[in-house]
Amino acid sequence: MKSLNFCVLGDEEIARQLGKKGTTSDITIYDRKDAGVIRTFTVPTSFPDKIQPLFQALNIAEHVIFHIAKLDKFTGEQIVAIDALGKRSGLLTHSYDIDPLQLKAMLKNTSLKDFRIVERDSLKKEVETIEPISRDGDVEVVIDHFFDVKGVGTVLLGKVSKGTLKVHDTLKLLTSGQDVLVKSMQMHDDPVSEARCPARVGMAVKGIKPDDVQRGDILASSGSVFSELELEFRKSPFYRDDIMENQTFIVNIGLQMKPCKIVSVSPFRISLTKPAVVSREDRLVLLKPESQTTRIIGSGSIK
Repeated sequence: MKSLNFCVLGDEEIARQLGKKGTTSDITIYDRKDAGVIRTFTVPTSFPDKIQPLFQALNIAEHVIFHIAKLDKFTGEQIVAIDALGKRSGLLTHSYDIDPLQLKAMLKNTSLKDFRIVERDSLKKEVETIEPISRDGDVEVVIDHFFDVKGVGTVLLGKVSKGTLKVHDTLKLLTSGQDVLVKSMQMHDDPVSEARCPARVGMAVKGIKPDDVQRGDILASSGSVFSELELEFRKSPFYRDDIMENQTFIVNIGLQMKPCKIVSVSPFRISLTKPAVVSREDRLVLLKPESQTTRIIGSGSIK
């Protein structure tokens, strides 16, 4: 079964038209199954009040659907977020008030320059032309929701970000290292025995309780856990202040949000208050959620 995951920005009505509403929190997930293909559409419900759900919704997705109704600071913030994460697969729609030439000029030096501009009425058809993006290797599952179900126990919702997950797999919960047995799985409410990247799954598990889990935790056979990182870092051109040692920010790594402190500016090193799971493929973004101006400080990768 094929799986594709989209982040929908600018208008949640698009997600309502493309899928059926499912899990709701500060992010809302819609999904639809057609002809053996499951498509999910994640909306950062709490954005723009909070910046964190925007990055988490984008990190769940391989593809972006972005409706631009007006060119305001929040549109700009979403453009900067997409570019910071290097998202290159996407569809753009816009209102009649937007000048297409002005929009293209805004996007030309960003990863959004490769997004296709389409008519809103043709979105469903365009979505169906997009192919899945999969990663092979040892299985990894990124968890985004977790709860207790009477008679079932701990249930985790997440995305198979690499490899293939199978019922009866025993994996580690990173960063705690606890053993987790996958008792059963569902995709789109249907029981399955295995799920291949980038499938979204619901898992009944043994070995942990919901209180042991945080959004962004990863199930894997092994993984690299860090408390200090050296980055190839690029400050956002829209962040005007200097970055100095001992300043504190939030670092976004996948779905993880970790408080951090600047240890050194050159080389650029950060210290995390709690360990994080990090791989060389990750894009790390520094955030200042409380800022009334620029909340995205800059981005980088492990040096």
